[in-house]
Parts: sequence; C-alpha cells; structure tokens
Amino acid sequence: MNVILLEKIGKLGEIGETANVKSGYARNFLFPKGKAIPATRDNLEHFEQRKTDLLAAHNEKVAETQKRAQKVKGLSLTIEVNASDEGKLFGSVGTREIAEAINAKSGADIAKSEVQMPHGPIRDLGDYEITLDLGFDVDAPIAVSVVSLRSGVEITDDGSVIEEIEGSEESAEISGSEEKEEPSSTDS
Repeated sequence: MNVILLEKIGKLGEIGETANVKSGYARNFLFPKGKAIPATRDNLEHFEQRKTDLLAAHNEKVAETQKRAQKVKGLSLTIEVNASDEGKLFGSVGTREIAEAINAKSGADIAKSEVQMPHGPIRDLGDYEITLDLGFDVDAPIAVSVVSLRSGVEITDDGSVIEEIEGSEESAEISGSEEKEEPSSTDS
C-alpha cells in the first residue's frame, strides 16, 4: 500500500515522501496516529497545499524534543537494589525503574518506551550507559549505576560490626521492653 508520510518516520522517509508499506501497518499504526495518509491523487494535491504547515509543525516538535534531551543530557543515576554477595540482583532493573528515576531526578517527562535497553533488563550490579530515544532522531545518553542496598549494619572483613543504623537500635529496645513485662500476680 502506498502512503504519503505526514512526518519523518525512521527508515520509511521524510515528510511528503511516498512509501510502500504493508496494509496492516498503515491501517493499524500510520493512519490512526496521523503519521500518513493514503497516496491517492486527491491526497497528493491536498498535501502540497498543507506541506508548509506540516513542516513548521514538525520543526516545532523537534525543538521541543531537543529541549527534553537537554534536561537529561549527561544525567547520572544511582539505583539501589537488593543484590547477592556475588553482584547478582534479586530481580532486575528495567525500563520502568529507569524512567521513574530519571523523572524523579530531572523533572523530565520520560516514558518507559523511550528508554532503550537492547540487551534486556539489568541483572548485575555495575555501571551502564543507557540511551533515551526521544523521537525525531533525538537521542540522549545517560549513565546508570546499579548498586546494592546498604544493609542496616556495616561489617568489616573480619566480621565485626562497625555501625548500626539508629532505626534498628530503637526497634530492638522496643521489642526488648515488651519481653520484660511481668505477669500480674494475684494475692490469695
């Protein structure tokens, strides 16, 4: 099926070009999203009249996307997760967790579909380079560091305790005082 592209689409072409695509792709994606129209004689004439408006709208969308990319460009995230001593995660870090961390830190409105993870979710501790595909051929690289959650107690190599977190001390005192309650005695 021949279509006229109303916006630049990856490998298909630029605005105003005709492309031959499968009919299902055109009916189910391109037409409903307003990215293309059928390539008929009437549509070609109508498109030539609208071409300048479409190009202006496209340039405006590209400018907005570049502003979003500037918000997150060079961003460095640290995500804390539960992990084993060998560095394997209990679970994984996927696009949703990364998008939420970016939005919390930078205030950008990044969707999880914009986070590109070609090798799948992260399953090991370490530093990773992730690319955000913001559309309109605008990419933004970010650095993600996946670290293990800090436990309630720090332990040295010989096994001695260095420091305890205050919250764990308070909970130990509360549970200890509950155990000290004496049963009431009855006088006979």
